[in-house]
Amino acid sequence: MSRRVVRQSKFRHVFGQAAKADQAYEDIRVSKVTWDSSFCAVNPKFLAIIVEAGGGGAFIVLPLAKVWQIPDYTPVRNITEPIITLEGHSKRVGILSWHPTARNVLLSAGGDNVIIIWNVGTGEVLLSLDDMHPDVIHSVCWNSNGSLLATTCKDKTLRIIDPRKGQVVAERFAAHEGMRPMRAVFTRQGHIFTTGFTRMSQRELGLWDPNNFEEPVALQEMDTSNGVLLPFYDPDSSIVYLCGKGDSSIRYFEITDEPPFVHYLNTFSSKEPQRGMGFMPKRGLDVSKCEIARFYKLHERKCEPIIMTVPRKSDLFQDDLYPDTPGPEPALEADEWLSGQDAEPVLISLRDGYVPPKHRELRVTKRNILDARPPSGPRRSQSASDASLSQHTLETLLEEVKALRERVQAQEQRIMALENMLCELVDGTD
Repeated sequence: MSRRVVRQSKFRHVFGQAAKADQAYEDIRVSKVTWDSSFCAVNPKFLAIIVEAGGGGAFIVLPLAKVWQIPDYTPVRNITEPIITLEGHSKRVGILSWHPTARNVLLSAGGDNVIIIWNVGTGEVLLSLDDMHPDVIHSVCWNSNGSLLATTCKDKTLRIIDPRKGQVVAERFAAHEGMRPMRAVFTRQGHIFTTGFTRMSQRELGLWDPNNFEEPVALQEMDTSNGVLLPFYDPDSSIVYLCGKGDSSIRYFEITDEPPFVHYLNTFSSKEPQRGMGFMPKRGLDVSKCEIARFYKLHERKCEPIIMTVPRKSDLFQDDLYPDTPGPEPALEADEWLSGQDAEPVLISLRDGYVPPKHRELRVTKRNILDARPPSGPRRSQSASDASLSQHTLETLLEEVKALRERVQAQEQRIMALENMLCELVDGTD
């Protein structure tokens, strides 16, 4: 009699749990736009959600960017002026993606079938890929060092693109044979994980080797539904989470080098369908509770955190669950990446919990942005030019404060004059 052998995996018992009601965000009018997008972005400080508004383009930012400067403190007023406007697309922009290792490099893709790569610090176009997609672009994903792009398109073609050379280095037609939108993400092994539909409208997932697109590494049928499966991939654990638009569940799989290569782990189910989903970076998780993923599920009128946990009895830091992970610091400047340099992400340890760096404001200049990259060696003394610049900045601020004081005093005098005039009018009527 044969005995079934259970595959060993430290993630085999991962379970999901919705946060308590008092941790949800209520009274949010989530956008009703039909675009197959997650409608949500999250980092260790803020949660951003696309909301319903006349004319579109509105989003709400909640404490815990289209490029907007969100201050570290909670804003007390609406922000109506962007720090910079990037103009280049002729139709609506539906995809935004930051470069994983280069400072201030942003990718955008729109309904004009064009991909534009920007230097946000200068507001300039670095690259424009306008002749590679004959139809609407459904998804774009960088690989780990930002040297390649994986795109899916309405023409049913999966493409691997070298953006700096402006070349399609590999492509696969009909990776999924259905007409509904596909999605694609790079894995840490350099493979491509895809979701799509069969010819009979069954949802399907696939794993592909871009060096050999003839046959899939793995291809699995899922179920029958119209909702597009949005893949969220965690390279540290090699787990991919599938969230279907309109579904009320999150299915997750582990990708390994062993057949069948994509291993089903479990399903988190709830009662309410999801309008969209946000995925927290690993550095924003609670490592003391063995939390390995956190989602922000969008309902029609609220946002609900969903926490994925590996059950462990020990209170010690779990090294096997938390390898060093990409941090927020860039490894390259925009011009270095554009010149052909590549670098892997700068990793940080989560052993003592992630501590966010000091706030860095985005300054739009014709040189470069944010602040200068810190030196790798010991801190150098401030140069004479730096000191002069600091002194100039201080003098400018003092002048602005003086001007504001004078303006306040003038307004106070005007208010007093108006009050005296009002009193005289009242006395005259008596």
